[in-house]
Amino acid sequence: MAAFQKALCLLPLFFIHGYAQFLFRNPFAPFFPRPAEGSLRVDGNAQSDFETKSKGTWQIFSKDSGVSSMHMQLLPNNKVIMYDAAAFHISNIKLPNGVCIPFKDKDGKELQDCWSHGVEFDTDTGNVRPLKMQYDPWCSSGGLSPIDGTLLSTGGWNDGIKTVRYIAPCEICDFEEYQTALADPRWYATQITLADGGFLLVGGRKAYTYEYVPPKGASNEKATKLALLDQTTDLDENNLYPFVHLSTDGNIFIFANNRAILLNLEKNEVVHEFPVLDGGSRNYPASGMSALLPIKLHVDNAEVIPAEIMVCGGAKPNAYGLAGKGQFIPALQDCGRIQITKPNAVWKKEYMPSQRVMGDMLILPTGKLLIINGAKKGTAAWAYAEDPNLVPVHYDPDGPKNKRFKELNPSKIPRMYHSTSAVLQDGKILVAGSNTNPGYDYKAKYPTELRVEKFSPPYLDKELDQHRPEIVELASTKRFTYGQTIIFRFKLEDEVLSKADIKVTMLAPPFTTHGYSMNQRMLILGKKEVTMHLGGVQQVVAVAPPSRVVAPPGYYLIFLVYRGVPSKGMWVQIM
Repeated sequence: MAAFQKALCLLPLFFIHGYAQFLFRNPFAPFFPRPAEGSLRVDGNAQSDFETKSKGTWQIFSKDSGVSSMHMQLLPNNKVIMYDAAAFHISNIKLPNGVCIPFKDKDGKELQDCWSHGVEFDTDTGNVRPLKMQYDPWCSSGGLSPIDGTLLSTGGWNDGIKTVRYIAPCEICDFEEYQTALADPRWYATQITLADGGFLLVGGRKAYTYEYVPPKGASNEKATKLALLDQTTDLDENNLYPFVHLSTDGNIFIFANNRAILLNLEKNEVVHEFPVLDGGSRNYPASGMSALLPIKLHVDNAEVIPAEIMVCGGAKPNAYGLAGKGQFIPALQDCGRIQITKPNAVWKKEYMPSQRVMGDMLILPTGKLLIINGAKKGTAAWAYAEDPNLVPVHYDPDGPKNKRFKELNPSKIPRMYHSTSAVLQDGKILVAGSNTNPGYDYKAKYPTELRVEKFSPPYLDKELDQHRPEIVELASTKRFTYGQTIIFRFKLEDEVLSKADIKVTMLAPPFTTHGYSMNQRMLILGKKEVTMHLGGVQQVVAVAPPSRVVAPPGYYLIFLVYRGVPSKGMWVQIM
C-alpha cells in the first residue's frame, strides 16, 4: 500500500480526479498505464464472450397490472402501454374521477362501463395509470410514431374495428380515437413502419387487403387486395396476424399460414414467392413466432444488405379444430430461416428444445434471441391450449449449427393466450398477461393473470458487472441522420484491446400481441474506431444506418455490448 500511495502522489493533480474511480477498482493501474488519449484500439478478431453459469433469474415485479396485458408497447419515456379488450366490460382498475362509458348489451339495454381497459405501466416503480379507450381494441395492432414516439394503435373488434388511436408519451396523455379511419375491418391485422415513417396495415379477419394508416383525422376510402391472404386462409384461418417485415431492398416480406412473398408497394406487385415452409401453420390461431434477424452493417455496405427471416413454432393445420373438441395435439418444434435478399433462397430447418405455440420471440441487446411464453399443445383461442411452456430459450443466430439453442431457468407462471413481453432499457424482459378466458376469471384452471414479471437474462449476471459498459449519455450522439458518423463514449473497467470486442446494437422496440412482435428490428452498426480518453472513458465511432429502408426513422435503443455483456440502453432518434 505504501508503494501505491507514493505512486499516487507523483500523479499530476489534474489527473487524480479523472482516475479516482478507476484507481479505486484497480490499484495497480499506475504501474500499467492505459494508452494515451485518442490512441486507437488494435484491429483484430473478437475475443470470445465472457462466460457465465447463470441461466437467468425471475422476479415478480408487480402483483396487479390493472388489466391483463393482451397488447404491449414500450414508449421512449420507458413507460409501457398495456391494454386488453373493452368487450369484457371489466378489469381490475376503474376509470378515474367516476368516468364511465355507455354501451348496449346484446339485448339493447343501455349500460355503463366504468372500468379501464388500458394502462400506462411504469417499468421502474410498477405504478399504473388507467387510460380511457372508448372503441374496442381487442386483437388490434400498433407501432410508434417516428416524430415524437406516439403509439398509433389500429383496428380491433366491433366498434373499434376501423379505429386508429393515438397516445403520446407524457404524464397526462390519454388515447385520442378516430373510429372510421380505416377502409377495411382490421381484427387480427399486422401494422409495420415503412421507410417514409408511415404505417402499413396487412390482413385481418376477412380482410384480404392492405392499406396505409391515413393522416390523423382522415379516413381511407378503399384498401388494396392481396391474393396471398385469400389463398392462405383455410378452415380455421391460420393466416391472421401475418408476419410482415420491411426488407433491406425496400420490398415487403409477408408470411401467411405457410407461404411467403415479397411485395413491391410502388407497383402493387409480387416480385418473388418463396418456397412453402412445410411442417404446419404459423399464424393465428396456429400462432407461431417470427423475427427479422439482426442486420449487420459495415462502414461501407453492399448495395443490397442481407436480410434473414426466422419463423418458429406454430401448430398443425387441424390443431384448432381438434382443440375445440378437447383434443390438444403437440405444437410445432421446428424453425425455418431464409435469406430473403438472396435469389433462389430456401428455408433451412432447425429445432427448438421443445414444442411451442403462442410464444414471443424477442431480439436481445446482444443480438441474440429470446423465445418465451406459450404452450406445448393446442393453439391460440380461449381454453384451446394445454401444457404451458414455462422454459425460456436463448438462441444464438451465429452459433454452431445444432448448438444454437439453450434452455434457461423457468418461470412458475403460465403465460399462454394473450400474454406479452418486451425488452426494457436495462436489458431485462418485462413479461405480463395471459388470459385464456372470455372475461376476467381468477378461478379458472389458467386464471386471468395480472402479475407482472421481470426476467433477467444470463448477461445480467452480477459477476459480469465488472465487464459492463456504461454509456456516457451527455457525451454521446442521441439524434442523427442516415450515414452520419456518430460517437458513443462509455466507461468500462476493462481496457478494450480491439474494436471487434465492442458491438453497437440499435433496437427498435416492438408492439407485441398474440405471439408476434411487430416492427421489431435490430441493426448492428459498422464501427470506424475505438479510442481511449482521460478518466477511464473510451469512445466508439460508428456509422449510422445508410438509409430509411434499412432503418425506418424513429426511436431506437442503443446498446454497447462488450464481449457479450450489454450496457444499459440509450434512447436515440434517427430521422
